[in-house]
Amino acid sequence: MLLASCIASLAGCAGAPRTEPDATPQAAPSTTEAPPAAAAEGWPGAAGQVIARSEKLLIYQPQVGDRLDAIAARLLGHADRAWQISDANPEQALPTLQPLVVPLVAQNPTGVRTHEFQTVPILCYHRFGTGSNKMVVSPASFAAQLDWLAKHGYHVIRLSQLVGFLAGREALPPRSVVITFDDGYETVFRHAFPLLRQHGFPATLFVYTDFVGTGDGLGWSQLAEMARSGLVDIQAHSKTHRNLIERSPGETDERYRQAVATELRAPREMLERRLSAANVQVRHFAYPFGDANELVLDAMTHQRYELGVTVNPGGNAFFSHPLMLRRTMIFGDHDLEDFKARLQTSRRLGAPW
Repeated sequence: MLLASCIASLAGCAGAPRTEPDATPQAAPSTTEAPPAAAAEGWPGAAGQVIARSEKLLIYQPQVGDRLDAIAARLLGHADRAWQISDANPEQALPTLQPLVVPLVAQNPTGVRTHEFQTVPILCYHRFGTGSNKMVVSPASFAAQLDWLAKHGYHVIRLSQLVGFLAGREALPPRSVVITFDDGYETVFRHAFPLLRQHGFPATLFVYTDFVGTGDGLGWSQLAEMARSGLVDIQAHSKTHRNLIERSPGETDERYRQAVATELRAPREMLERRLSAANVQVRHFAYPFGDANELVLDAMTHQRYELGVTVNPGGNAFFSHPLMLRRTMIFGDHDLEDFKARLQTSRRLGAPW
């Protein structure tokens, strides 16, 4: 029914369907608009034809051997957007040789449905290894958690994708989850990074720069390697890990304001300078101890940070404050059932927030 209505709509507004596989869609009023549809040559797994198009969607005729990830890479610019094709064709058993609707603009950028709305949990880890410290997660537990996400339909997305979602521009996959690490412990490189690469999962590492190269901290070469991988986004966690809402004894209003500004500015400048070869751009900030006040938020806005994350648990809806995002701590004493319980990817409409 959906496909038929789409074809009818296309026929009514665009005339006869076109068959050029390399036809370029008209520009659509959305930042999630797809790139021009590339020619089929050189696209293994996406050798079919575009048989109709409008500003908002394409109708694609698959061929034998086509895959959704390859179709998404060809028509939408990235294999990660295969879920959008799947969502737009709920009546199709995929893979299929039936024509597919390929949306070019966000279909539901707010994630609001009939009885619920989408929320995105941001998971927060610190250290990896063994021992009884609850801040230390064992590599085996982390591996089991990633395996569970991969096998149960969760989409691990980049933190930066929340910028468009919170602005009502970018739809996110169902069951979206963000993975983050705080502080910059060397065990992230030794234990977590290989597991992320194994799954192809992206993550954000929040570093306080005075910790880099000291004690258990990551070195600059390790940070650069993770950044170059394209999986780990290096972002700021302050300069010294000072609690930004607490004043030092005798600190005047002006000195406190300057100190907060430095804690926001210095790590950005350091990370972007030392990791310039990896094209690191710092736009997101994790508040030390998860704390922020009005002065800190004003400074974040002044320094043009896009996202700020706390350690208040829960998921993030499209109406969440971009500089006060919820984040859920994952501790070493959590078993897999505890982990599952913290994956809040939707809430009922009208439920207490």
